[in-house]
Amino acid sequence: MNAYLQLTVAQLRLFLRNRQVLFWTLLFPIFFMVMFGSFFGNGSAISIGALVLDNDKSPASQALIETFRGISAVTLEESEDENEALRQLKEGDQQLVIVIPQGYGQMLESRGGAATAPGASGQGASSTPVQIKAYYDETNLTVSQVALTVVGQVVDGISKSVVHYQPVVTVQPEAVQSLNLRYIDFLVPGIVAMMIMSNNLNGVAGQIASWRERGILRRMQSTPLKASTFIGSQITARLILNGLQAMIVLVVGSVFFGTQVNGSWLTLLFFVVLGTLAFMSIGFIIAGLAKTPESAGPIAGFISFPLMFLGGVFFPIKNMPEFLQPIVKMLPISHLTTALRQVMNVGAGFADLWLETAVLAGWLAAAFVVASLTFKWE
Repeated sequence: MNAYLQLTVAQLRLFLRNRQVLFWTLLFPIFFMVMFGSFFGNGSAISIGALVLDNDKSPASQALIETFRGISAVTLEESEDENEALRQLKEGDQQLVIVIPQGYGQMLESRGGAATAPGASGQGASSTPVQIKAYYDETNLTVSQVALTVVGQVVDGISKSVVHYQPVVTVQPEAVQSLNLRYIDFLVPGIVAMMIMSNNLNGVAGQIASWRERGILRRMQSTPLKASTFIGSQITARLILNGLQAMIVLVVGSVFFGTQVNGSWLTLLFFVVLGTLAFMSIGFIIAGLAKTPESAGPIAGFISFPLMFLGGVFFPIKNMPEFLQPIVKMLPISHLTTALRQVMNVGAGFADLWLETAVLAGWLAAAFVVASLTFKWE
């Protein structure tokens, strides 16, 4: 027990003394989280920048402009120069240019009078609709379609009020409270999973390969030290390190971005431990296959770098190509990120995450068997 504790403390001291290890295992993931969270943390709400040219200057045109101002998704500015407004649209500074024609108020008033006159049929010259031009950017169809829909709804509402339209069928909205998740809520569990994977794939492989090359493992083998004691101290030290790193990331996410853990902390800790053990076992496999520390790093990077993007760390797995999804769903990192997100965002328990537990445990068992066959002291 004394040797086990001494090796564990020695391993933790090695971590703390190595500034490069501290940077790449702790500060770099936090930098990723802060950078992505700052850019995309508040979600993907669409904001429409629009310019309006009022060529009528009537109370009706001003009322129309105020209606557009009342829409939260639209940032409206008035302009006097149509050519300048179109230039801003072409350069991408604005997403929409609205032109209210001269005589808009007068035509609207005449349409209202014609519609309310006795025996009015709505035909003739007065039935010609008032045209409001809406210029949009055809290269940005997503925002443009939303912008045109907003303009259409506003204009449609004015048309109905002018002709005193009485709807036959109406919609009764019923609000349902759903999870108000932002991108940062998606990102933080992914960052924790990425740290666990990177620390144990790259860290274990590189350190064990280095110790083997320097003869440290050979000297340990010649002592009464048991292999189980050595491996147990490595596991304990990395569990403590990963637990502290996960806590730091969660605290940073909570303080700066308002993220929270909706589920059980015990469940969250369980998956941190299970993920650490699974990736440590894979790291021991790489250490057994790599002949030198120089080869251990590229092998670990060759495995961990694709997993970082295929495992749902930064982007949802469902957005990936369909032919990749069956492969991605077999990877340990994808199930670790899913489990951490379900616990943190949904509050899921062990019963809801049995599949993720089974897959990670399966990877742990299989990797442990392979690592025991490939591990070499010399």
